[in-house]
Amino acid sequence: MFAGFAGGLRQISRHILVASVLAACAALPATAHEFKAGDLEIKHPWSRATVPAAKVGGGYFTVINPTDAPDRLVGATAAVAQKVEIHQMDMKDGVMTMRPVDGGLEVPAKGELALQPGKEGSGYHLMFMGLKKLLVEGEKIPGTLTFEKAGTVSVEFAVEGKGEAAMDHSQHSQ
Repeated sequence: MFAGFAGGLRQISRHILVASVLAACAALPATAHEFKAGDLEIKHPWSRATVPAAKVGGGYFTVINPTDAPDRLVGATAAVAQKVEIHQMDMKDGVMTMRPVDGGLEVPAKGELALQPGKEGSGYHLMFMGLKKLLVEGEKIPGTLTFEKAGTVSVEFAVEGKGEAAMDHSQHSQ
């Protein structure tokens, strides 16, 4: 009789454990999110949380182009910024420079374009200029990306933690 009772308790404990694990997984925030512009796939648009009084922020994402024809990222918007520019960052001899990119960025045929923070070399990102509010971790920023062929697509930039790799955009003005 006691063995039957103990077996029943073990089964109930397993059910509680499984339910707890499922509930915990459901409560976790989804970090990856994707959007489509025609055949283009936009993977995980995100931004870093900003410090108080920040006037600029950065936007990052990857665009996958599975087609045989290139496309071009030509513009962007973000609800929290007065203006958004596509920027190139270069690091040479320990000196970082940033400048707007004229004419947009190519998304190669059967390739990808990655806008990401970088510490060395060269890279691209969106510059959110004239921030209207603090970018707070956990929030989502509505915006758009405009491509030459695929058109304009609405996206949300997930605001992530400040992190140690945050680029210093303090030299940028509105």
